[in-house]
Amino acid sequence: MTTNHTAVSQSNNAHKLPAQQTTPAPRTLYNILLAISFVHLFNDSIQAVIVAIFPILKDSMQLSYTQIGWISFALNVTSSILQPVIGFASDRRPTPMLLPIGMCFTFTGMLVLAFAPTYAVVMAAVIFVGLGSAIFHPEGMRVAHMAAGGRKGLAQSIFQVGGNMGQSLAPLLTKWVFIPFGQMGALGFTAIAAAGIAVQTYIARWYQASLNNGYVFAKRKPQGQVDAAQRRKVWAITAIIIVLVFVRSWYSSAIGTYYSFYLIEKYRLSIDEAQVYIFVFLLSGAIGTFFGGPLADRFGKRNLIIASLLSVIPFALLLPHLPLSWAMVVLGLSGFVYFTSFSTTVIYTQALHPGSIGTVSGLITGFAFGMGGLGSLAIGQWIDSSGIETVMFICGFLPLFGLLSLLLPNDKEIDSWTSTAKQ
Repeated sequence: MTTNHTAVSQSNNAHKLPAQQTTPAPRTLYNILLAISFVHLFNDSIQAVIVAIFPILKDSMQLSYTQIGWISFALNVTSSILQPVIGFASDRRPTPMLLPIGMCFTFTGMLVLAFAPTYAVVMAAVIFVGLGSAIFHPEGMRVAHMAAGGRKGLAQSIFQVGGNMGQSLAPLLTKWVFIPFGQMGALGFTAIAAAGIAVQTYIARWYQASLNNGYVFAKRKPQGQVDAAQRRKVWAITAIIIVLVFVRSWYSSAIGTYYSFYLIEKYRLSIDEAQVYIFVFLLSGAIGTFFGGPLADRFGKRNLIIASLLSVIPFALLLPHLPLSWAMVVLGLSGFVYFTSFSTTVIYTQALHPGSIGTVSGLITGFAFGMGGLGSLAIGQWIDSSGIETVMFICGFLPLFGLLSLLLPNDKEIDSWTSTAKQ
């Protein structure tokens, strides 16, 4: 049986309405969307800062690329393991107070990182940050869904662009904070986490008040039974999406985590100069994320995913061979087109599995974090054994897996498989 979540107003005569009668679509609450997007910015900027300071940690603690990969693995896998679990639980029992609690974990992680004397303590600190991210994302996704009204694509883009903007700021924050202050610069990010706790408390109160006033994540019975063959097809399509997320995460990790080392080694750039290139890639990705949702609303989710994943292929293949003057341009273009499908992938998967917003968001975004961490670990070990230039060249072929997107069914076909919820 398939279901779908939507906000419905409970009333005494609701059961008397004719089956075909619908209520007006709820309005889009931009104040809540902007608030949760800002918290997403806070959360992901802190998480991305840990990745951005890898060159500093490598020098100060004399770490290998493999040890750097383990830090990234610990950060991202902590988040990925718990996100689907928390999403599954929140689908059954929404818990608004998880929002500020999650940011408290992030606050603790950055406080520990600032004073971490050893590699083991750094690992413990990033696990706290990973826990905070794991708690935030599924409930944050549900808040965005609640506040979306009838504009799901736009709402998802507003929510996701906050996270991608936070990631894009990390290289500059490293340049301005961590390079001059070292690890102690992490203390400044405890202030950002504290601001996140305050905003999350405001959102949690609205969330709880909405539940108290009758907001429910309603389920609607399907118009017909879904046969076993159709269920198998849905899960086959889900498997393709997971592969696409897997590859996108690996390529993003290759660029976001190690391309700065590539620039330093091949072009003899300084750490702060290399961070600017990563900033361009991530900022362009944030801009692409913002436009992705509205473009998907207009041209279709499948069409947007295909255009995004196929357009990045020539940029990825060219990047390792370009002179430095062109590298920044290509990084900007590839970041933009690759991340336009970021939020759309989540919406597309939610359409495949209506009624499981938290579970799907935890699976897709959590899986993305986890695969990014696994990719960082594998790529780091690979670089230690084969050299960074060889590995970056081979990673340029990863986006070719985007050709699998051509196997995805169109939006109308998915709608015919799943029932739509009453407004």
